Amino acid sequence: MSVRVERVAVVHPKCIDPDPADSAPNFGRLARAYRWMEWVSFGPFLGLCRAELLPRMGDCKNALVLGDGDGRFTRRLLRECREIKVHAVDGSAGMLGALTRNCARDADRLKTELADLRTWQASVTSAHMFDLVVTHFFLDCLSTDEVLALGARIGPLLAPGALWVVSEFAIPEGWFGRLVAGPVVQGLYVAFGLLTGLHTRTLPDYASALSGAGFRRIESRARLGGLLVSELWTPVERSFAHPLDHPFPT
Repeated sequence: MSVRVERVAVVHPKCIDPDPADSAPNFGRLARAYRWMEWVSFGPFLGLCRAELLPRMGDCKNALVLGDGDGRFTRRLLRECREIKVHAVDGSAGMLGALTRNCARDADRLKTELADLRTWQASVTSAHMFDLVVTHFFLDCLSTDEVLALGARIGPLLAPGALWVVSEFAIPEGWFGRLVAGPVVQGLYVAFGLLTGLHTRTLPDYASALSGAGFRRIESRARLGGLLVSELWTPVERSFAHPLDHPFPT
């Protein structure tokens, strides 16, 4: 199925804060309700999309999970991959608190960090780099340029052959995109814009941004007629600079 990404906003309560000049949105108050809001909107499909490529993550050891919201995917990743360690970064203290509670059983393999992911710089060093990056329904909170910059900052942190798992909304070509997917995405923007005050307005061209940052897509799967996509990316074979020197973030 051919899928194109349009510049249409999708807003989530777990997204990073907008420019400091804008009024700060309040995501924390939605942290406990987000699961039920998601279920009412999409039933099980966002969860299925997040788990679509989970079998490909079984050999990974060090994961960087960005913007996972209330942490339901992180919990599943920790439980199904018993040797993996996770460094989870989020811009919402409320969402990060929910993630920590959801992952309490595996807290010994979880590190958390509160940070604005538009400007976040990892404080990790290099014997073992990240072999997995996960961004589920998060990149839509950034501009195309911000995705490009994030990819450029993440590249040097990755081990050879690392995987970057992306779950996102997309607008497929044809009548379904025009009459169904587009209005659904616009409705999400309006709803979460009103609830949180988030000022993000456009869905980024994350595919071009990741390609420009030195990654290539190796797998793509679609659900709900192309409204939801699950993708697997990996660094292009090249020499990243590796500013790392110990095995896991501290």
